[in-house]
Amino acid sequence: MSHRRHTVAVVAFDAVQLLDVTGPVEVFTTANRYGAHYDVRVVSPTGANVVTSSGLALGVNGPLSSLPRRIGTLVVPGRRDWRAAVGDTDLVESVADLAGRAVRVSSVCAGAFVLAATGLLDGRRAATHWELAPDLAVAFPEVRVESDPVFVRDGHVVTSAGVTAGIDLALSLVEEDCGAEVARSVARQLVVFMARPGGQAQFSARMVPGRPRHSAVRHVMDHVGSDPSAAHTLDSLAAVGGVSVRHLARLFRSEIGMSPGQYVESIRTEAAQALLENGDGTVEEVAQQAGFGSSESLRRVFQHTLGVSPTEYRARFRSTAVSRRIVAA
Repeated sequence: MSHRRHTVAVVAFDAVQLLDVTGPVEVFTTANRYGAHYDVRVVSPTGANVVTSSGLALGVNGPLSSLPRRIGTLVVPGRRDWRAAVGDTDLVESVADLAGRAVRVSSVCAGAFVLAATGLLDGRRAATHWELAPDLAVAFPEVRVESDPVFVRDGHVVTSAGVTAGIDLALSLVEEDCGAEVARSVARQLVVFMARPGGQAQFSARMVPGRPRHSAVRHVMDHVGSDPSAAHTLDSLAAVGGVSVRHLARLFRSEIGMSPGQYVESIRTEAAQALLENGDGTVEEVAQQAGFGSSESLRRVFQHTLGVSPTEYRARFRSTAVSRRIVAA
């Protein structure tokens, strides 16, 4: 990012989901502590403060008219009642105007419905909350809805899944603007994944030092990230990259500092962590779903990489409750 201020405009309106707004705002403002130059402005159509979906009042920096003519990044959050949002013609028209003035346009969760109502998503791939994806597809059939990814980029438009996915989206934009080191610093400060594992065609930047230059490496990373449980052999990965096995190994070593096999294992480990944190499957089932094949293989990798067993990991991270023993200590 250059030293010129990059205006980030976050549109707030009544009944907006609070974290849709504050998640990206925290990411961009935290990035300023590490050398970024974001001018983050939360604005509402009239400049009046808004009441969020949680009932909490949210102060804004001013009206939409207070924004500069040229906007670096537009962030459109959502509200649970997306029909009310798209039925607000003043809101939709205002967003359409701002989108036309923005270098980059993004939405969080149900904010995709507002972008779709402007026509900006016609013919584009887009993401929203998994529960709302069927509604988006029906209401706006010209939009190519994808229900699985955490976020989707199509040209200068980036749309994300539900609520906290706005943090993932904002981190990716910070990485794009300022590089992986700044984005990793922000992720560490906020104690979040740089890129959450599982089911997304993206690689984990918190484990990879920078964006790979060679297209073969990027293709292989996207392929592995989209389905960690698949049978990823050196031969199959080389075929995906369109290079020889030896050349792929050299590229991975030079670009990301690990072998293709080590990268596959790292992605599978993150997928297993997510499954243990959020699912009810047994360790054996998690091992199968994450691509380890057996619970014993999963245990070996967890002990070597994380220093705990899968069962211990789940016990520590599945609940936010602090044990009485730790409190007493």
